[in-house]
Parts: sequence; structure tokens; C-alpha cells
Amino acid sequence: MTDDRYSHDVLADFSIQRGPKVLPKVPIERDMVVEVIADGYVGALVRFTDGLMELEDRSGRSRAFPLGSGYLIDGVPVELVKPLPKAGAAAVRKTASGSFAAPEQRARTALASRIYVEGRHDAELVEKVWGDDLRAEGVVVEFLGGIDDLEKIVADFAPTSERKLGILVDHLVPGSKESRIAEAVGRGKYGKYALVVGHPFVDVWQAVKPHSLGIAAWPTVPRTIEWKHGICEAFGWPHEDQADIARAWQFILSKVKNFGDLEPELLGRVEHLIDFVTVDQEA
Repeated sequence: MTDDRYSHDVLADFSIQRGPKVLPKVPIERDMVVEVIADGYVGALVRFTDGLMELEDRSGRSRAFPLGSGYLIDGVPVELVKPLPKAGAAAVRKTASGSFAAPEQRARTALASRIYVEGRHDAELVEKVWGDDLRAEGVVVEFLGGIDDLEKIVADFAPTSERKLGILVDHLVPGSKESRIAEAVGRGKYGKYALVVGHPFVDVWQAVKPHSLGIAAWPTVPRTIEWKHGICEAFGWPHEDQADIARAWQFILSKVKNFGDLEPELLGRVEHLIDFVTVDQEA
């Protein structure tokens, strides 16, 4: 009896896989560590709203990603899905900042601590995204109309350990006028209880992500042109007077639905201020 080496079906030992591999579905939960396959970004989940999850890396930088596939958990490819509702539990509402909304309760007395922002547009943006959180904590936000006299403003407020002051400013970058003012406040008499933080953008408008407005990037405006007027001109919007600028801002603000529409550089700074003015406060 001879061995016919051609009588064996060489494909017999191979199994045929039909269709793509099915990934395990993993409900997301706060603080779970997620790796993004596309670029290797790794972060802990700190917020989730409207299908977007925010991941924060070890350096405190945050990025927002949609649910779905393209992620690793403990090195295993998974499909991330919405968190499972607890049996018998009422639906939990999320705020625009991605926090869990507090149960309905009586109006809370405002804290003595305050958050100041540089302008009206800053205040309106903070209200839209963090308004529910601020009301739950009893934090009042006021706008200054500029920070040239910030040292005097802080001295007039006279913050203490029970009455802190948090301040958000635009264009806080090394060597800027804003950075020198912030450093002076930090060195001053009330520096321990007055925290000045800021984002790097020329104006808070720029903290809105371009894709939320349907554009690739914010236009570059020459230093010789007032920034907001230059932006309106680049977009072909009216910009003759302050009413035109106000209408342009309301259009931009209307495109902000939640924290996912804002740049991480602003998100982190506002969260820092809220923590600063509410820590060690009595409930």
C-alpha cells in the first residue's frame, strides 16, 4: 500500500471564519482605563454624555471620544457601550458638563465664595455647560468686563479660607499681560485664597471646538485687527457694531450642547475653579 501525498485535503485542518470577529460589549463606568487603538492615547473615563466619553490622561489632559469599537481594555479589543441602568433605579440625568445631576432639591443658599470670569461671553458659556453643577453647589459666577484692575478687585473681595475667589481669564500664556497680572495676584496678600487660572485662547470663542461649528479651524486674525471683528469678517458675518458681535456670539453659543463641544484647555480650568471654591465648604 503506497502513501499518496496528494490524497489529503490540505484545507481540511483550517476552519472558515465568516464575517468580522464579534467584539465583547463593555458598559463604560467612571474611572475605567481605556486605550485608543488609533493613536495609543490612554486615559481614565471622567465623564460621559450624549454618546461622548471624556478620557483624562496622567498629565491631566482630556479628550472626548464616541462610544463604539476601536478601544482596548486591559489590552483586549472591545466595543464600549452605554452604562447599564441599575434595576429599579430611576433614570439618572447628566448635566451638560457630564456630571450626574443632583436630585431635585430646594434652592440652595449661595456660598460666600465666588467665581469671576473676564467677560459676559465667558459667563454665558460657563452657565450653559456648568450651570446645573454650579447651582447644585451654590456657586455664583460674575463677569468683570476686563482684568486690568484685578489686584484691586481681589483686594476689595478680600478672600479667606471660608470665602474663596476663583478667577478665569483669557489668553493666559507665558509673557502675556494676563500672565503678569495673574502672577501679581498670586504673590499678593490674598494669593492663598484667590486662584487665577486661564486658557491659552485669544478669546473664549476660540474654546469652542471648530468641528462643532462645522469648520476645520478658527481663522487667523492679524494683530492689527480686533479679534472678534476679524473672526466675523472671515466668516462673512456682519460686524459693524456690538449688536453684530453679540449675534455672532449667540450663534456660536447655540452650537455648544455639552462639554464635548469645548476644548480640554477650558474644561480643565473651569473644573479646577469649581473644586477650589467648593472644597472645605459646609453642605
